[in-house]
Amino acid sequence: MQSDTREPASSRSIYVTEDVRSYVLGRKRDFRVSTACSGPILLPTSVKPPKMTDLQVPVGDYTIYVSKYQARYIDSIHKGMIPIFFDDF
Repeated sequence: MQSDTREPASSRSIYVTEDVRSYVLGRKRDFRVSTACSGPILLPTSVKPPKMTDLQVPVGDYTIYVSKYQARYIDSIHKGMIPIFFDDF
């Protein structure tokens, strides 16, 4: 069994792409990156509420919460994390 050598999420920042920033600011709500079968997914907190263990990434007056499980593996939050049924770019 190998140990995980990735640095903890709290010791680094996660970049939010400009298109996701626009998406969040345009919808005027908080979001959460959580785990789905296809990988990380960005959902409104009304669909997937944040947990106390989530990393918080500020976007203007709003917050993107990142699951502690996803935070270890992602460096950026990008358009590919927005589910197609929420995608109206």
